[in-house]
Amino acid sequence: MVQSHAERVRGPAVERIALLEAAGRVLAEPVKADRDQPPFPRSTRDGFACRAAELAAGPLRIAGLLRAGEAWTGGALRAGDAVEIMTGAAAPEGSDCVAMVEHVEVNAGQVRLTASRAPAPGENIVAAGAEARAGDVVVPAGRRIGVTEMAAAATCGYVRPAVYGRPRVAILATGDELVDPSETPKPHEIRNSNSYSLAVQAAAAGGMPRIFPVVRDDPSATERAIAEASLADLILLAGGVSMGKFDFVEQALLAQGAEFFFTGARIQPGKPIVFGKLSNAYFFGLPGNPISTMVTLALFAAPLLRAMGGESERGPQFVLARLDGEVRVKAGLTRFLPARLVSDVSSARVRTVAWHGSGDLAAAAMANTFLVVPETAEQLNGGDLVSVLML
Repeated sequence: MVQSHAERVRGPAVERIALLEAAGRVLAEPVKADRDQPPFPRSTRDGFACRAAELAAGPLRIAGLLRAGEAWTGGALRAGDAVEIMTGAAAPEGSDCVAMVEHVEVNAGQVRLTASRAPAPGENIVAAGAEARAGDVVVPAGRRIGVTEMAAAATCGYVRPAVYGRPRVAILATGDELVDPSETPKPHEIRNSNSYSLAVQAAAAGGMPRIFPVVRDDPSATERAIAEASLADLILLAGGVSMGKFDFVEQALLAQGAEFFFTGARIQPGKPIVFGKLSNAYFFGLPGNPISTMVTLALFAAPLLRAMGGESERGPQFVLARLDGEVRVKAGLTRFLPARLVSDVSSARVRTVAWHGSGDLAAAAMANTFLVVPETAEQLNGGDLVSVLML
């Protein structure tokens, strides 16, 4: 259901900003190569540019030295010559390989092969245009600008790339028990953590979050808060969506003319989630327990938010890992258990974190992912290949 709406949302306005400021933003235009890449035959090693067949036949005269950033002015390489060359430099015309400095010896202005074989033609040289031709798309539109996209845009001269604006996200936490993190709560109160964790998640998904004051458990107050938040592109409401006597979010949304697309999902935590739209804004009513809000935003709201920001890769984001230990649950719901993912160059392993329900923030702080237990499973065993949800 969320995916169908993600496919239909209109992209936000487009703006041009300085390249470094565009980090984390979504490209509204493709990045195209403004010239061949590399623009010259590029040496990938320190060594000697030469003709492979000539080096195999005997010593070559060293005709000069070529550093990266220098242009060779000696013309086409003459028969019997080699040019000492540094990594990244443009190989002289007529050379067809670079013999690595480790594989040769230099004596009296000549270079001789010492390795068991001569380099093959093309070895240690990247041909001009091998990576991209002028006009080729290097990074497609709809990609978020990360490390590699930033490097590609810089090398193609995109000093002011076109990016999509960030969708506005209104964050409303509900509950008489909530106080600001700056306050000292009474014994029956707790500090509002949901607004802050949701703001971080929303920003990571490309949104521009605004935290509204805590909404008290009162129908009129809830309606007023939703009306004020409806100027945003997406409203995230935490709490007030269950069946309790003081859960007023759904009736307040109905009073504002909301259309509901679904109420509830077969997951734990997060089963009471609701999704719908007001006249100008989508909304998600998320359960109030902190881990529930984290899971439901990652599963449902983040993919829609990425689509609203013009991103083509939307998620949710899952990876596979081997399970450490055993997990037993009751079948019937897809479950998301706080877990710790550890990986190295050869493997990724995940282990659940002991927790006491979806309000256990101490457990969430120890976790960095959520183990996914399929709806039909009652047990997962150590060594099983399992799916984990990334925040």
